[in-house]
Amino acid sequence: MTAHNWKLYGHDWAVEHLRRALRYGRTRHAYLITGVDGIGKRTLAYHLAMALNAPHPDGSGNIDFDTRAARLIMSGSHADMVTAEHDEKTGALKIEAVRDLTSKLALKPFEAKYRIAILDDFHMARPQAQDALLKTLEEPAESSVLVVIARGLDSLLPTIVSRCQHLSLRPASVDVVREMLITQYQTAPDHADLIARLSAGRVGWAIQAVQTGGESFEQRASALQMLEDLLSQNRAGRFSVADTLGGDKLALSPLLELWMSYWRDILLLLSGTGNAVVNVDHHEQLTRFAKAFTLEATFGALQATRAALTTLERTNTNARLVLEVMLLDYPYMRP
Repeated sequence: MTAHNWKLYGHDWAVEHLRRALRYGRTRHAYLITGVDGIGKRTLAYHLAMALNAPHPDGSGNIDFDTRAARLIMSGSHADMVTAEHDEKTGALKIEAVRDLTSKLALKPFEAKYRIAILDDFHMARPQAQDALLKTLEEPAESSVLVVIARGLDSLLPTIVSRCQHLSLRPASVDVVREMLITQYQTAPDHADLIARLSAGRVGWAIQAVQTGGESFEQRASALQMLEDLLSQNRAGRFSVADTLGGDKLALSPLLELWMSYWRDILLLLSGTGNAVVNVDHHEQLTRFAKAFTLEATFGALQATRAALTTLERTNTNARLVLEVMLLDYPYMRP
């Protein structure tokens, strides 16, 4: 384990990489942090902002959490922190929001060393909005740092990626997540083990699950029950589900990510590696589906879910229609 005081777990390599750059004065003007939802991308971005504008006086690249600057950054209210607003209905990042952010980033810092902009969920940015960011990346202000956060690189322009220092966050091990929950959040060992397994290495998701109590588990249970039920429904029943879900586009990404994990678990059981199953509390139902579905049908369902998620993130296609196409590719469970 690396000796640092960043309150970030499972990504020591990324923290050490950034701390080393801070120690030797090699801070980049733009960073790109990628990884699945709940893995800790936003937490890393805000800790980088604190390390830049609230550094520990020992010059180690650590953070002085006792400073006013650190407290303001964590609360999102620091005068030299800039963020962009996403569309409330679709979650898309529009060109106007990016232009507003870049104009603010070009200003000199009010009170800190750096003016820092954080662009969250940039995979939701339309191509025109991404184009609007290029000028800032090509001609950055001397005292500015831009942090772009996205799920992956597929939906980003190559010119964006090439101008950023890329940090790809990987899932933490079950042991790391379990130990963190027990030692840092006083979680009972059995409960910590379950959450660690369900998290699939997503440290942020695990922390939220502990902090929100049963709420996260209830939402997850409801979403998985919906999936299990619709697999035995006919086309009309599936279209009814698509109509219901299509009304809330912003809620679809986490739902489809969860469903993808479910299809992966069935694939694992079909391939004889059931010990790696994530949704362990649904093992009995997963086993039933693994006996009923072929490897090809299960893989097709996983691919259909991934395609639907990509389409919803990259285009303005009607959500209900996207879900209908996806559900038609799901196998049917015979009574």
